[in-house]
Amino acid sequence: MWLLNSSEDAEGGPYTFRMTPGLVRTLGRGPRADFILDATLVSRLHCRLLVADGELVVENLGSTNGTFVNGRKIERATLRPGDLLRTGRVELIVSVD
Repeated sequence: MWLLNSSEDAEGGPYTFRMTPGLVRTLGRGPRADFILDATLVSRLHCRLLVADGELVVENLGSTNGTFVNGRKIERATLRPGDLLRTGRVELIVSVD
């Protein structure tokens, strides 16, 4: 299982999201998102997370402010334990449980 955790002082948080094999989830501030971040600068449907072949992948969904992994703007990236996924001002640390 993959975990995405924010710090205790994250805007609107703290947040903890769990991803298991075969899941596809959206992350955003709107009610249609599977994982909701109650934070400014996060689009209603900001990015998509999926677990396939044992890897956690993030895909930007045309968000206004971009999706970043370890400070680099991405359209699609494979996440590894210890990576920082940033949407808006919220950083989520990736780990494996």
